Amino acid sequence: MLLETGFLSDDRKMNSGLQSLPQQTATARYEALFRLSQVVNSNCCSEEFLKNLVRELRDVVEFYYLGIGIYDDKTREVSIKCFDHAGAPMEVPKLAPDETLSWWVYQHQQPLVIPALDKETRFPRAVETLKKHGIRSICALPLTTIQRRVGGLAVGSQEPDAYNGDEIRFLMLVASQVALAVDAALSFEESQQAQRELERKHAELQAERDRLRLLLDVTNQVVSNLELRDLLRAVAASVRRVMHCDTVGVALLDSKNNQLRVYAKDLPEGKGLVEEEHLIPVGEDSQSQESRWSAVVLRTGQPLNLQGRDLAGLDPANSVAVAEGFQCVCLLPLISRDRPLGTLALGRREDKAFSQDDVEFLSQVASQIAIAVENAKAYRQIADLKDKLAQEKLYLEDEIRTELKFDEIVGQSAALRRALGQVETVAPTESTVLIHGETGTGKELIARAIHDRSARRAGAFVKLNCAAIPTGLLESELFGHEKGAFTGAVTQRIGRFELANGGTIFLDEVGEIPLELQPKLLRVLQEREFERLGSGRTLHTDARLLAATNRDLSAMVEEGKFRSDLFYRLNVFPVHVPPLRERPEDIPLLIRHFAEEFSRRMNKRVETIPSETLGTLARYHWPGNIRELQNVIERAVILSKGPVLKVPISGLRQPGANGKVGASSQDTLEEAERKHILNVLEDTSWVLAGPQGAASRLGMKRSTLQYRMTKLGIVRAPQPAARAVAS
Repeated sequence: MLLETGFLSDDRKMNSGLQSLPQQTATARYEALFRLSQVVNSNCCSEEFLKNLVRELRDVVEFYYLGIGIYDDKTREVSIKCFDHAGAPMEVPKLAPDETLSWWVYQHQQPLVIPALDKETRFPRAVETLKKHGIRSICALPLTTIQRRVGGLAVGSQEPDAYNGDEIRFLMLVASQVALAVDAALSFEESQQAQRELERKHAELQAERDRLRLLLDVTNQVVSNLELRDLLRAVAASVRRVMHCDTVGVALLDSKNNQLRVYAKDLPEGKGLVEEEHLIPVGEDSQSQESRWSAVVLRTGQPLNLQGRDLAGLDPANSVAVAEGFQCVCLLPLISRDRPLGTLALGRREDKAFSQDDVEFLSQVASQIAIAVENAKAYRQIADLKDKLAQEKLYLEDEIRTELKFDEIVGQSAALRRALGQVETVAPTESTVLIHGETGTGKELIARAIHDRSARRAGAFVKLNCAAIPTGLLESELFGHEKGAFTGAVTQRIGRFELANGGTIFLDEVGEIPLELQPKLLRVLQEREFERLGSGRTLHTDARLLAATNRDLSAMVEEGKFRSDLFYRLNVFPVHVPPLRERPEDIPLLIRHFAEEFSRRMNKRVETIPSETLGTLARYHWPGNIRELQNVIERAVILSKGPVLKVPISGLRQPGANGKVGASSQDTLEEAERKHILNVLEDTSWVLAGPQGAASRLGMKRSTLQYRMTKLGIVRAPQPAARAVAS
């Protein structure tokens, strides 16, 4: 009974199973068990172990068939491996557990001996299979260790009643060794499976952490990086790394022309078919496959997950994704406040489709990107408005400072009234005006008067002196530039035309604009559009142009120094500003105006202007026009000590009768002053001090005379050295 239940220890089983056998047979079986235990330690339950088991047993046990059945608790199936006496595998049909001998010994945990298969009825399918191989008797034993049951071991013979008590007891020892091998193999497999499961869970946790970190990174970018292109580039690179794909791109919708513009693209090994700023038309009837996909995504607001079968057969000429070799494409909409902003596109060259979990996660990323785009656009608009307001503030402050000098245009002459009449006529229109006149005649005041009397008076009055800006920077001043457009362009700058949008731009000295820049100015006048330096994006402006020049533009056109088409476009309505010598009756009014203005600014009291002074100044030809008159009066107010305006009339003298250098009708006041000082210095033999010196005759201190000489560049020519007289 103890032998049947298998409760004897291995040592007692071995002794009881071998002591009754002849010495030679017992020794052989001992050696076979010893070798079998060594095989167990080295091979566990491998295919090699089973072949060794057959080889060791066939010399000490009579059998033609050996089978091992292992029961799997999870699948509730019995896996059977069978070998013949030569170690060759034998085919066994798939049987239900209760149809196998291994299941019976597994359940009952005792040997099962069938001396004659012809009389066995409990296992019809198994018996039928065994009988096909000539098996007539069989012995099955449970495979059990201290830890668990693992299955059964069966041997079969072509002889009837081949297994008696001694054979059974020895086979139980063999079954103990086999059970250890099977248990070790199962334990190893379970540990390997547990390790694989642990690695799988670790990989899933790592992927989950990477995704959460990506969402956190995107959120941080949203709140910290408001430069849209930099933001989208950083997000695209992070998404490509976490999602293990080959490309990620972000395209934003331009609602004006119904196109998507690629703002960021991360494709390290691309063919260069798509770059940033690439435009994708949006239309479901377009020949471009990307255009049709984008149209569907933007219309439905739902992701589009395309796999290999969806891309198969597409023409690479009509699909960038196919031309780049992508096997899987995922396209998601960027939506904010129920309004589509663009698309997020991912692609894989490997035929590994994006899962539903991937799409759901990417939808969260797309939502964060949409928020980032909305914030960045709002920031850009606010920044642009802030810059524009700051620029307008500077211009307005400059305008205020200018207005403090000139409350209004002063004068009553017929020539001036004629010019102002033209201003009244052209101001309400939107026409371009060309103001021409000599330097210092007040062309800017005329331009401001046109602006103030136009419908654009509420907009900015932006001015630029084209002669005061270096040629290389003039284009940037007019049209602006992007960050990095040229050396020193560390920030984006708004140009004057963009700043004057809705207002008036005044270009003084327009004749100084270089020929290579004139076509761009002509385009602004005709098409009202331009591009900033370093940008391919077209901007529009609604600015009225007023231009001024002191040069003969028609002569410059004939000389090839000015474009004729630009001249005709500027010369729509010419306004001539008369020089001061053509309006002498306005000179006394201007003198009083400037005297009052500078007296107030210098906190002085100038109440009287001598008639002689007014007459002298009115007779002077004023080559520098109003600007020269303004400077003379400012200097006179500075020099005046009392309420009477003292103007240095000596500087305005005409040429003397002695024929010496004097002021001619074409000299400026500064030139006349220089010539007068030179005349006095020559009369005094260049003696500065003393009662008869030049300083006394000029009515000034010696130090003042020296200062004036330095300022006017007056230097005495070197005297020739005296020659020695030969004796």
